[in-house]
Amino acid sequence: MVTDKPFILAGVMGWPVAHSRSPAIHNYWIRHYGLNGSYVLLPVQPERITDAVRGLRALGFAGCNITIPHKVAAMPLVDRIDPLAARIGAINTVVVEKDGTLAGYNTDAYGYIQSLLDAQPAWRADAGPVTVLGAGGAARAILVALAERGAKDIRLCNRSLDKAQALAAEFGAPIRAVPWEQREEALEDAALLVNTTSLGMKGQDPLDIRLERLPRHALVSDIVYVPLETPLLAAARERGHIAVDGLGMLLNQARPAFQHWFGLLPELTPELRRLVEATL
Repeated sequence: MVTDKPFILAGVMGWPVAHSRSPAIHNYWIRHYGLNGSYVLLPVQPERITDAVRGLRALGFAGCNITIPHKVAAMPLVDRIDPLAARIGAINTVVVEKDGTLAGYNTDAYGYIQSLLDAQPAWRADAGPVTVLGAGGAARAILVALAERGAKDIRLCNRSLDKAQALAAEFGAPIRAVPWEQREEALEDAALLVNTTSLGMKGQDPLDIRLERLPRHALVSDIVYVPLETPLLAAARERGHIAVDGLGMLLNQARPAFQHWFGLLPELTPELRRLVEATL
Protein backbone atom coordinates (compact mmCIF):
# COMPACT_ATOMS: atom_id res chain seq x y z
CA MET A 1 0.00 0.00 0.00
CA VAL A 2 1.37 3.41 -0.98
CA THR A 3 1.17 6.04 1.75
CA ASP A 4 2.44 9.57 2.20
CA LYS A 5 2.77 9.09 5.97
CA PRO A 6 6.40 9.21 7.12
CA PHE A 7 7.81 5.82 8.14
CA ILE A 8 8.79 5.83 11.81
CA LEU A 9 11.32 3.29 13.03
CA ALA A 10 12.00 2.39 16.67
CA GLY A 11 13.27 -0.66 18.53
CA VAL A 12 14.67 -2.16 21.69
CA MET A 13 18.42 -2.38 22.27
CA GLY A 14 19.78 -4.99 24.64
CA TRP A 15 21.87 -8.16 24.97
CA PRO A 16 20.25 -10.62 24.79
CA VAL A 17 17.00 -9.15 23.52
CA ALA A 18 15.15 -11.93 21.66
CA HIS A 19 12.91 -12.54 24.70
CA SER A 20 11.60 -8.95 24.76
CA ARG A 21 7.83 -8.43 24.57
CA SER A 22 8.31 -4.80 23.49
CA PRO A 23 7.93 -5.51 19.74
CA ALA A 24 4.56 -7.16 20.39
CA ILE A 25 3.41 -4.13 22.40
CA HIS A 26 4.60 -1.37 20.10
CA ASN A 27 3.71 -3.09 16.83
CA TYR A 28 0.21 -3.69 18.20
CA TRP A 29 -0.16 0.07 18.76
CA ILE A 30 1.26 0.85 15.31
CA ARG A 31 -1.42 -1.39 13.75
CA HIS A 32 -4.15 -0.22 16.12
CA TYR A 33 -3.66 3.46 15.25
CA GLY A 34 -2.96 2.89 11.55
CA LEU A 35 0.55 4.32 11.72
CA ASN A 36 3.31 3.82 9.19
CA GLY A 37 6.24 2.36 11.09
CA SER A 38 7.85 -0.61 12.78
CA TYR A 39 9.44 -1.56 16.09
CA VAL A 40 12.32 -4.03 15.87
CA LEU A 41 14.77 -5.99 17.99
CA LEU A 42 18.26 -4.47 18.22
CA PRO A 43 20.63 -7.09 19.70
CA VAL A 44 23.74 -5.12 20.66
CA GLN A 45 26.73 -6.56 22.50
CA PRO A 46 28.07 -4.39 25.35
CA GLU A 47 31.27 -3.52 23.51
CA ARG A 48 29.16 -2.16 20.60
CA ILE A 49 26.80 0.04 22.58
CA THR A 50 28.56 3.31 21.66
CA ASP A 51 28.39 2.59 17.93
CA ALA A 52 24.78 1.44 18.21
CA VAL A 53 23.37 4.41 20.12
CA ARG A 54 25.26 6.98 18.05
CA GLY A 55 24.18 5.18 14.89
CA LEU A 56 20.47 5.72 15.54
CA ARG A 57 20.51 9.04 13.67
CA ALA A 58 22.26 7.66 10.60
CA LEU A 59 19.87 4.70 10.41
CA GLY A 60 16.79 6.93 10.52
CA PHE A 61 15.45 5.77 13.89
CA ALA A 62 13.08 7.95 15.89
CA GLY A 63 14.68 6.36 18.94
CA CYS A 64 14.76 3.13 20.89
CA ASN A 65 14.23 1.49 24.23
CA ILE A 66 17.34 0.54 26.19
CA THR A 67 17.26 -2.62 28.26
CA ILE A 68 19.66 -4.86 30.17
CA PRO A 69 22.66 -4.49 30.26
CA HIS A 70 22.82 -1.05 28.64
CA LYS A 71 20.63 1.21 30.82
CA VAL A 72 23.58 2.84 32.58
CA ALA A 73 26.19 2.50 29.82
CA ALA A 74 23.99 4.39 27.36
CA MET A 75 23.67 7.48 29.58
CA PRO A 76 26.91 9.24 28.55
CA LEU A 77 26.12 8.55 24.89
CA VAL A 78 23.11 10.89 24.70
CA ASP A 79 23.27 14.67 24.44
CA ARG A 80 20.62 15.43 27.07
CA ILE A 81 19.24 13.45 30.00
CA ASP A 82 15.80 14.10 31.47
CA PRO A 83 16.10 15.19 35.15
CA LEU A 84 14.09 12.20 36.40
CA ALA A 85 16.32 9.77 34.49
CA ALA A 86 19.39 11.55 35.86
CA ARG A 87 18.12 11.08 39.40
CA ILE A 88 17.32 7.41 38.78
CA GLY A 89 20.77 6.92 37.26
CA ALA A 90 19.62 4.94 34.22
CA ILE A 91 17.80 5.47 30.93
CA ASN A 92 15.43 3.09 29.16
CA THR A 93 14.38 5.34 26.27
CA VAL A 94 16.38 7.27 23.69
CA VAL A 95 14.71 9.87 21.47
CA VAL A 96 16.29 11.27 18.32
CA GLU A 97 15.19 14.90 18.38
CA LYS A 98 14.32 16.91 15.26
CA ASP A 99 17.74 18.58 15.34
CA GLY A 100 19.46 15.18 15.46
CA THR A 101 20.46 15.33 19.11
CA LEU A 102 19.78 12.37 21.40
CA ALA A 103 17.70 12.66 24.57
CA GLY A 104 17.57 10.03 27.31
CA TYR A 105 14.52 9.28 29.44
CA ASN A 106 13.45 6.72 32.03
CA THR A 107 9.80 5.66 31.73
CA ASP A 108 10.03 2.82 34.28
CA ALA A 109 9.05 5.17 37.12
CA TYR A 110 5.87 6.25 35.30
CA GLY A 111 5.13 2.65 34.33
CA TYR A 112 5.37 1.39 37.88
CA ILE A 113 3.21 4.09 39.46
CA GLN A 114 0.57 3.74 36.75
CA SER A 115 0.42 -0.03 37.29
CA LEU A 116 -0.51 0.62 40.93
CA LEU A 117 -3.12 3.20 39.97
CA ASP A 118 -4.62 0.80 37.41
CA ALA A 119 -5.04 -1.78 40.18
CA GLN A 120 -6.25 0.69 42.83
CA PRO A 121 -7.16 4.15 41.46
CA ALA A 122 -7.30 5.64 44.97
CA TRP A 123 -3.76 4.49 45.83
CA ARG A 124 -1.54 7.11 47.46
CA ALA A 125 2.19 6.85 48.08
CA ASP A 126 1.78 8.59 51.45
CA ALA A 127 -0.85 6.12 52.70
CA GLY A 128 1.73 4.39 54.89
CA PRO A 129 5.21 2.86 54.95
CA VAL A 130 6.51 1.07 51.85
CA THR A 131 8.72 -2.02 51.94
CA VAL A 132 10.86 -2.55 48.85
CA LEU A 133 12.77 -5.79 48.33
CA GLY A 134 15.86 -5.60 46.11
CA ALA A 135 18.37 -2.88 45.24
CA GLY A 136 19.05 -3.45 41.54
CA GLY A 137 18.30 -1.33 38.48
CA ALA A 138 14.53 -1.71 38.65
CA ALA A 139 14.55 -0.76 42.32
CA ARG A 140 16.26 2.54 41.49
CA ALA A 141 13.36 3.70 39.30
CA ILE A 142 10.73 2.47 41.75
CA LEU A 143 12.38 4.09 44.78
CA VAL A 144 12.63 7.45 43.02
CA ALA A 145 9.05 7.17 41.75
CA LEU A 146 7.67 6.41 45.21
CA ALA A 147 9.67 9.19 46.84
CA GLU A 148 8.55 11.74 44.24
CA ARG A 149 4.92 10.69 44.75
CA GLY A 150 5.20 11.51 48.45
CA ALA A 151 6.10 8.27 50.25
CA LYS A 152 7.20 9.21 53.76
CA ASP A 153 8.92 5.98 54.85
CA ILE A 154 10.55 3.54 52.40
CA ARG A 155 12.18 0.47 53.93
CA LEU A 156 14.72 -0.98 51.51
CA CYS A 157 15.67 -4.64 52.10
CA ASN A 158 18.31 -6.36 50.00
CA ARG A 159 20.19 -9.61 50.34
CA SER A 160 23.43 -7.57 50.27
CA LEU A 161 22.95 -4.92 52.93
CA ASP A 162 25.77 -2.77 51.57
CA LYS A 163 23.91 -2.28 48.26
CA ALA A 164 20.78 -1.18 50.11
CA GLN A 165 22.83 1.19 52.27
CA ALA A 166 24.53 2.64 49.20
CA LEU A 167 21.18 3.34 47.52
CA ALA A 168 19.72 4.84 50.70
CA ALA A 169 22.77 7.10 51.02
CA GLU A 170 22.58 8.11 47.35
CA PHE A 171 18.86 8.93 47.30
CA GLY A 172 18.47 10.07 50.91
CA ALA A 173 15.22 10.37 52.85
CA PRO A 174 12.68 8.83 52.95
CA ILE A 175 14.65 5.69 52.01
CA ARG A 176 16.40 3.70 54.72
CA ALA A 177 18.20 0.36 54.50
CA VAL A 178 16.94 -2.64 56.47
CA PRO A 179 18.87 -5.94 56.78
CA TRP A 180 17.43 -8.83 54.75
CA GLU A 181 17.04 -10.83 57.96
CA GLN A 182 14.54 -8.17 59.13
CA ARG A 183 12.41 -8.18 55.97
CA GLU A 184 9.37 -9.60 57.75
CA GLU A 185 9.63 -7.07 60.60
CA ALA A 186 9.74 -4.40 57.87
CA LEU A 187 6.19 -5.42 56.85
CA GLU A 188 4.73 -4.07 60.10
CA ASP A 189 2.11 -1.36 59.31
CA ALA A 190 3.25 -1.18 55.66
CA ALA A 191 0.76 -0.02 53.01
CA LEU A 192 2.72 -1.41 50.06
CA LEU A 193 5.12 -4.32 49.54
CA VAL A 194 7.20 -4.32 46.36
CA ASN A 195 9.37 -7.17 45.09
CA THR A 196 11.98 -5.88 42.62
CA THR A 197 14.23 -8.96 42.88
CA SER A 198 14.30 -11.87 40.43
CA LEU A 199 13.18 -14.23 43.21
CA GLY A 200 9.98 -15.94 42.09
CA MET A 201 10.84 -15.58 38.42
CA LYS A 202 10.69 -18.70 36.26
CA GLY A 203 13.91 -20.64 36.83
CA GLN A 204 14.77 -18.72 40.02
CA ASP A 205 14.29 -19.58 43.68
CA PRO A 206 10.99 -18.40 45.21
CA LEU A 207 10.97 -15.33 47.40
CA ASP A 208 11.22 -16.45 51.01
CA ILE A 209 8.96 -14.14 52.99
CA ARG A 210 5.92 -14.69 55.21
CA LEU A 211 3.18 -12.09 55.01
CA GLU A 212 1.63 -12.50 58.45
CA ARG A 213 2.89 -9.10 59.63
CA LEU A 214 1.64 -7.26 56.55
CA PRO A 215 -1.66 -5.39 57.15
CA ARG A 216 -4.52 -6.84 55.07
CA HIS A 217 -5.20 -3.51 53.37
CA ALA A 218 -1.67 -3.33 51.92
CA LEU A 219 -1.03 -3.65 48.19
CA VAL A 220 1.43 -6.34 47.14
CA SER A 221 3.36 -5.71 43.94
CA ASP A 222 5.80 -7.94 42.08
CA ILE A 223 7.60 -6.63 38.99
CA VAL A 224 8.26 -10.20 37.80
CA TYR A 225 5.91 -11.11 34.94
CA VAL A 226 7.15 -14.61 34.04
CA PRO A 227 5.21 -16.22 35.61
CA LEU A 228 2.42 -13.66 35.82
CA GLU A 229 1.25 -15.10 39.15
CA THR A 230 4.37 -15.44 41.28
CA PRO A 231 4.31 -17.34 44.57
CA LEU A 232 4.36 -13.96 46.36
CA LEU A 233 1.26 -12.74 44.51
CA ALA A 234 -0.53 -16.05 45.01
CA ALA A 235 0.12 -15.86 48.76
CA ALA A 236 -1.02 -12.24 48.82
CA ARG A 237 -4.29 -12.96 47.00
CA GLU A 238 -4.96 -15.83 49.39
CA ARG A 239 -4.75 -13.34 52.28
CA GLY A 240 -7.07 -10.91 50.51
CA HIS A 241 -4.51 -8.34 49.36
CA ILE A 242 -4.82 -6.47 46.07
CA ALA A 243 -1.97 -8.02 44.05
CA VAL A 244 -0.27 -6.14 41.20
CA ASP A 245 1.65 -8.22 38.65
CA GLY A 246 4.67 -7.07 36.67
CA LEU A 247 2.92 -6.96 33.32
CA GLY A 248 1.22 -3.68 34.25
CA MET A 249 4.59 -1.96 34.68
CA LEU A 250 5.88 -3.40 31.40
CA LEU A 251 2.84 -2.20 29.45
CA ASN A 252 2.67 1.21 31.08
CA GLN A 253 6.36 2.07 30.73
CA ALA A 254 5.97 1.55 26.97
CA ARG A 255 3.28 4.24 26.64
CA PRO A 256 5.36 7.44 27.11
CA ALA A 257 8.17 5.96 24.99
CA PHE A 258 5.70 5.34 22.16
CA GLN A 259 4.43 8.90 22.56
CA HIS A 260 7.95 10.29 22.20
CA TRP A 261 8.45 8.50 18.87
CA PHE A 262 4.99 8.32 17.31
CA GLY A 263 3.35 11.46 18.71
CA LEU A 264 0.41 9.96 20.62
CA LEU A 265 -0.09 8.38 24.03
CA PRO A 266 -1.54 4.91 23.35
CA GLU A 267 -4.20 3.22 25.43
CA LEU A 268 -3.85 -0.11 27.18
CA THR A 269 -6.59 -2.34 25.82
CA PRO A 270 -7.72 -5.76 27.09
CA GLU A 271 -6.78 -7.10 23.64
CA LEU A 272 -3.17 -5.93 24.05
CA ARG A 273 -2.88 -7.44 27.51
CA ARG A 274 -4.25 -10.77 26.20
CA LEU A 275 -1.81 -10.66 23.31
CA VAL A 276 1.19 -10.18 25.60
CA GLU A 277 -0.07 -12.68 28.20
CA ALA A 278 -0.22 -15.30 25.43
CA THR A 279 3.56 -14.95 24.99
CA LEU A 280 4.39 -15.54 28.66
